[in-house]
Amino acid sequence: MFKTKAIIRLTSLFAAISWIILVFADITVLFSDMKALPPDVPVWLPRVMLDLYVVSLFYYYKFRIERDEGLNFTDLLWKVFATGLIATVISLSVRLVLFLLGSTKLPNNVLFIDFVYQINLALFINFLLAAFTCWKRLILYQKSKWLIRAWLVFEFMLLGILLYDSIHVALSEAISTIAIVLTSLLGLVLSANMRWVAYLNFKQKWTSLLLLLLSIFYLVYFLYSVTIWSDQITQQSVTFVSFQSHVFNIALLAFVLTYMSFSFLVVLFNLPTSSVFEQKLEEVVNFQRISQSIQTAQSEESVYNILLESSVSSVFADAAWLEIKGAANEQRLFTYQITEKETKEIHAHLEKHKIKGALDQSSDKTKNLSKHLSSLKSTRFRSLLAFPIKVKDETIGTLALLKELPEGFNKEMTRIVSAFANQAGISIENFRLMEEAFQNARYKEELKIAKTVQQSLLPTRLEQDADFEISAFSASADEVGGDYYDTLRISDHEIALIIADVSGKGTTAAFHMSQMKGIFHSLAQLGPNPRDFMAKANKALVFCLERGSFISATYFVINTESKKVFYSRAGHCPVLLFKASKQKSEFLKDKGTALGMVRSHDYRNFVEDNEFTYEPGDVMILYTDGITEAKNNKGEEFGNERLAEVLQNNAEKSSKEIEESVISTLYKFSGSEDINDDYTSMTVKFR
Repeated sequence: MFKTKAIIRLTSLFAAISWIILVFADITVLFSDMKALPPDVPVWLPRVMLDLYVVSLFYYYKFRIERDEGLNFTDLLWKVFATGLIATVISLSVRLVLFLLGSTKLPNNVLFIDFVYQINLALFINFLLAAFTCWKRLILYQKSKWLIRAWLVFEFMLLGILLYDSIHVALSEAISTIAIVLTSLLGLVLSANMRWVAYLNFKQKWTSLLLLLLSIFYLVYFLYSVTIWSDQITQQSVTFVSFQSHVFNIALLAFVLTYMSFSFLVVLFNLPTSSVFEQKLEEVVNFQRISQSIQTAQSEESVYNILLESSVSSVFADAAWLEIKGAANEQRLFTYQITEKETKEIHAHLEKHKIKGALDQSSDKTKNLSKHLSSLKSTRFRSLLAFPIKVKDETIGTLALLKELPEGFNKEMTRIVSAFANQAGISIENFRLMEEAFQNARYKEELKIAKTVQQSLLPTRLEQDADFEISAFSASADEVGGDYYDTLRISDHEIALIIADVSGKGTTAAFHMSQMKGIFHSLAQLGPNPRDFMAKANKALVFCLERGSFISATYFVINTESKKVFYSRAGHCPVLLFKASKQKSEFLKDKGTALGMVRSHDYRNFVEDNEFTYEPGDVMILYTDGITEAKNNKGEEFGNERLAEVLQNNAEKSSKEIEESVISTLYKFSGSEDINDDYTSMTVKFR
């Protein structure tokens, strides 16, 4: 940035110095010629200084305009106009000075006229080079390799002409003619590049026409001024080099004027197409809005509103509505400049005339229904166009566009909105997939939390006693359940046990599991009999469990003094008991309804008090249904019989070894480490 500014200042300073030397040298040569004296400076110096002035200005505008990426098309035209305006104001100021001098000798002095001429020539060349640089930016818009090469050749041709003016080498007429023809043809070819015009809107085109017209006026004014003053000097000096004899000036003027004229005509002829281009541009923007709605929309409704607005603006509709079929087949209506009452009247009118498949979700084709509105007197609309909205080849809604004019929609409009409707369907599908992905991610996070909660609710150690040993096992499925087990010492000779299975999965099951733990610890320490425990637990849970949810459980109290186990079963899996005296495993037959199933004080009538006496060597297995309902690859369940068989074969082992035998047999049966339900068991070995 600093380097660019430094170059701009340097080139402007060098241009100013070159011009000052040019003026001094030209006036000196002119004076010597008029007095028939040998000039104090070389006669070629004015030509060289003029060329240096041109080169300095060329690089000044190259860094000032050509490399400024922030300039748009109209900004470039403003640059040309502003440069011409400043130059013209300075020139007119000089004319004002001449006018004020009136009939004095100074305005008629040839040396003073030469000074005025040099001022106007410098301003003219300054204006031409500014325009040349701006035209380069416009011509090279959407540049290609061929275009860049052609422009470089054109610039080198102009440089060659500039050097020819300085050296003034005598060339044959044929060579001169060929050089002029080639430069002219290449300039005309480059002048035909007007791609930038197509990107102007209506307002910008009018602005461009005005700026170009004023720029042409400045060009004509300066051409007239330098021609008049150079002719006056030429009449009095044969050595004076006029503007017309400087070939580079003529070539630069011809190119700038040609491109300026072409631009004016092309913009003028493209003026009627501005509205069409702007409409196409708006269509592209609207299509982009629908395509990007998945990134910006907060809900599916936002996509519908964007579709409605985009369709209306693209075809200049007077009103529209969008009907969408929801997940539960409910109808949602989005309207624009039309009431719900009017939409119902149009629906009723079409149904009355038996126009089926037009505005319902069964339609899969775009339909122009304009002719069917002509007989509807209660509405102001006379044109109707309907489009289906599809997601995964299923029509989920209908977009209806209306106009007050009859036959207001053409094929082009139908094609545009049909594309919008198709893209909206894709956007809605993507939005739903994204929502589904978010839901899955949220669900996985909930499962992670539920698993953490579930593990924290299970005891880290179990109560032990001289009369028995307890082992427990719990394995969680990917979809978290609510299996729970726990122990609590009530007194020196009483220990409470519980095993429970909460209905449902995920965080809800984990939450109900925590409630069950709280109830167990608060009630068990009061020492109620198992039946009373279940009744009180049910009474507490009915206020916590939503309808349809329940908890199956079995509550035990082991009394080591009486050598008895008291228990009550609430809809849970039956207890598997091995009697050492009989060397036989059996499931205890008893009844009970799950907690939360009966929401009244009569629940006590739905559970029982049960008891049995234990002896050394007896084994009791408590488990959840995940174990007995585990399936192998044939779809067979593990079942009660296999569980009893495992216990029968391993009853003489410790509780921990029995538990390991059950679990290893279970995994071997299922043939996989992946489980569909939680595996939970408690093994009590009496001694």
